[in-house]
Amino acid sequence: MFFGKIGKKIRNLFGGKVDEAAIEELEQLFFEADLGAKTSEELTATVRKLYKKSPNITVEAILDEIKKELAASMQLPPPPSITTTTPHVILIIGANGNGKTTTIAKLAKRYASEGKKVLVAAADTFRAAATEQLEKWAESTQIELVKGKSGSDPAAVVFDAIQAAQSRGSDIVLIDTAGRLHTKTDLMQELQKIRRVSDKALPGAPHETILVLDATLGQNTLDQAQTFHEYTPLTGLILTKLDGTAKGGTAIAIQKKLSLPIHFIGTGEGIEDLQPFELTAFIQDLF
Repeated sequence: MFFGKIGKKIRNLFGGKVDEAAIEELEQLFFEADLGAKTSEELTATVRKLYKKSPNITVEAILDEIKKELAASMQLPPPPSITTTTPHVILIIGANGNGKTTTIAKLAKRYASEGKKVLVAAADTFRAAATEQLEKWAESTQIELVKGKSGSDPAAVVFDAIQAAQSRGSDIVLIDTAGRLHTKTDLMQELQKIRRVSDKALPGAPHETILVLDATLGQNTLDQAQTFHEYTPLTGLILTKLDGTAKGGTAIAIQKKLSLPIHFIGTGEGIEDLQPFELTAFIQDLF
């Protein structure tokens, strides 16, 4: 549905017959699908064992075993539920171009449709277009928005937004932040400041810190995730642009490496194009 079909490539590789020559090429196929070196090696070893045990094994039987192994290795606790603390503060972070601001609009719409009162903090004060984009989304979805002046301190906007949410009885605060390269130390430290200020405004906030990643970037997303996780401990991930071009295996590599739950996957630009991550369906789709 969203991905290049790894299963189709495996079927073509074996051509209806499993043999050692095809197995030799399998690891590279897994790697090209962005499953990561370790997972690619482990899955190839599994297939080799199956073949040695049963030389007449079918491709479909191999695919079934691969899916079972991946599902077992990716079992993680579900994302945290919305706390009873009011408001529940969710910090959304990510690199430039990952679809972070659009994802926040989708999340706001989703929570609002569940009957929750949502407030969005426009803390990307350095990119006017981000605030304008959020203003349009907020107006069309009737979501409250707190913003600051262009170039103002993002942490101050967050503080004001959390205080406003408390006084207005908001259930959820979604904090938009400036897109930043994970290699820029000063920008990463700014995120730490936002977390500290959030805790001052409401002890324990943010209750969730979610990293938005572009799934089309493959293994580069893993480097991003690791660095962000070091500076501001993450509670979960959202993968965007799983709309037909992404290889999809990135999700597996990241989740296995960092042991972080994937909350949602974005499959398009529309306000409704955000789906909860379902492991079984995801793996089935991948293959």
